[in-house]
Amino acid sequence: MSNQYGKLYVVATPIGNLADISFRAIDTLKQVDLIAAEDTRHVKLLLNHYGISNKVVSFHQHNEEKAAETLLEKLREGLSIALVSDAGTPLLSDPGMPLVRRIKDAGLDVVPIPGACALIAALSAAGLPVTQFSFEGFLPRTSSARKAFFTERLTTPTTWVFYESSHRILATLQDMATILPADRQIVIARELTKLHETIVKATLANALERVEQDDNMRRGEFVVIVEGATKISKKDDGLSPEQIKILTILMRECTTKTAVEMAVEITGARKKLLYQAALDLEKT
Repeated sequence: MSNQYGKLYVVATPIGNLADISFRAIDTLKQVDLIAAEDTRHVKLLLNHYGISNKVVSFHQHNEEKAAETLLEKLREGLSIALVSDAGTPLLSDPGMPLVRRIKDAGLDVVPIPGACALIAALSAAGLPVTQFSFEGFLPRTSSARKAFFTERLTTPTTWVFYESSHRILATLQDMATILPADRQIVIARELTKLHETIVKATLANALERVEQDDNMRRGEFVVIVEGATKISKKDDGLSPEQIKILTILMRECTTKTAVEMAVEITGARKKLLYQAALDLEKT
């Protein structure tokens, strides 16, 4: 893989099952001059499995800014480098962006070697609409920030997806249940391509109950997929349940006047209807 300048190969690696790697990825890892890995010990398990003995250097979220400059210099010297993460496609909630950005800005080549990706694997087996979707990465760590996130997406009409850890999956679903309707369809995909792979499609209420009752559903790595909201009706004769729920949530944090104004902007409902609903809520 020699050239005047080297190339960076962004190589997708298995997310669980070691067989889920392409022939091209294996060939690339064998031929490059250097492999930049999120965890050198982790990637060596993969390399050993396929008989690849290549030099590996550390490239993770704590050193990527400094290491990116070093790797760019090596590319300028003519070396070719493969970038890999612990699992799946680099840059998708994994290190790599500073390196790829520097290399593109320098006018050097970045070559994708496609393969496994937990996001796409989960979507393909979810049974929810995937013509349009948004990927939200990992959610905030605090409950208040997560609730604010869920409130912003309460009326999102398309499917949305996020990653979650075993440490926070239960708390995240509990926070979601305080904001989203109990009958909203979600999919929880855990340990994809691994021995204990589980993909559950259920209402939010039923999914939360299962995670609360089953210890195994709180283990592993998670992809959570959420059904988009049903289009809110704009009829003049009343408010939809979701419009009422949005107003209720806003009233917990704001004055009635501010809550109504924000609800008008979010839902598009008539201000008069929202204001009357707010007065009714205050009486309860």
